[in-house]
Amino acid sequence: MTKNTSIEFKNRVAIVTGAGGGLGREHALALAARGAKVVVNDFGRASVGALSAADAVVKEILDAGGTAIANNASVTDEVAMAAMVKDVMDRWGRIDILINNAGILRDKSFTKMSLADFRLVLDVHVMGAVICTKAVWDIMRAQNYGRIVMTTSSSGLYGNFGQANYGAAKMALVGLMQTLSIEGAKSDIRVNCLAPTASTQMTEGLWSKEVLQAFRPEFVTPAVLVLVADDAPNRKILCAGAGTFEAAHITLTGGAYIGHSLDSAEHLRERLSQVTARNGEIIPAGAVAQGTNEGAKAAAALRS
Repeated sequence: MTKNTSIEFKNRVAIVTGAGGGLGREHALALAARGAKVVVNDFGRASVGALSAADAVVKEILDAGGTAIANNASVTDEVAMAAMVKDVMDRWGRIDILINNAGILRDKSFTKMSLADFRLVLDVHVMGAVICTKAVWDIMRAQNYGRIVMTTSSSGLYGNFGQANYGAAKMALVGLMQTLSIEGAKSDIRVNCLAPTASTQMTEGLWSKEVLQAFRPEFVTPAVLVLVADDAPNRKILCAGAGTFEAAHITLTGGAYIGHSLDSAEHLRERLSQVTARNGEIIPAGAVAQGTNEGAKAAAALRS
C-alpha cells in the first residue's frame, strides 16, 4: 500500500461477531465508517434501553450514515449462523470479511475449574469461530476473495494463571489460522490472528481506571483494519494494545541431531541448550518444515 493511502471498504461486506460492545463494536464502527456494509452479531450482552446491544451498535452506524444490520444469535448455533449468512447473501450478494471476535471468560485456577466451564469456553471461542468461518468459506472461495481474523490472546500465546480454558481456546485459534491461511491462499482468502490487549466487558473490575483508559478498545482496531484490507497480509499474528503494535511468531530452532540409541535421552539432556538455542531459528512455511529440518540434520550426521 502506498504511504498515506486510506484503507477503504467501499462495496465490502463484513461480519463482526461479539460486536455489541468492546472490541467488536469498535471494529464494526470503524469498518462502517470506511464504507463497509456491516453485520453486527452479538448474543447475550445486556440491552441498551429498548434495543439489543447489537441493534444499538447498528443504530450508531445508521445515524452516522453507514449501512448495517443486527444479528442476535449465538456463534455456537450452526443453524442460526447459516441463516445469518443466507440473509446477508440475499441482501448484499457477497461476504468479504469475517472477524471472529465473540468470546467469554470463565476464569479459575485449573484445580478449581469445572470441565463444564472448560468445554463452554472452547465451544464459544473455537467452535464459534469454526462455525462462522465454515459458513462463509465456500462463499469466499467462489468469489476468490476473503479476509478472516481470528481473535487470539497473549493468554494463549504465552499463558496466564487462571485461564487454562481461555488460553487453550485462544491457542487453538492460532492453529486454525495457520492451516486456513494455507488452504485459502489460492482463492485469495487471507487469514490472520489478532492478539488484543483492551479494556472490555471481560476486564471490568480487574483493571484500574488509569489502565482502562490507556487500553481503550478503539486503540486496537487499526490492526484489524490492516488485517482485513485489500492488501492484507496472510498468516500473521498481530498484537495490539494502548496504541502499540507487535507481531508474535511460532518458530523452529535449528536443533541438533542426537540419534536413536539406548542412551539418546541422556545425550538429549546434555545437549538440550543447543537444541533450544534460538540463533538461526526460522518461521516455518508449514508443518512439513519440521520433518524437512529433522531429515536434513539426520542425513548430514549420517554422511559425516
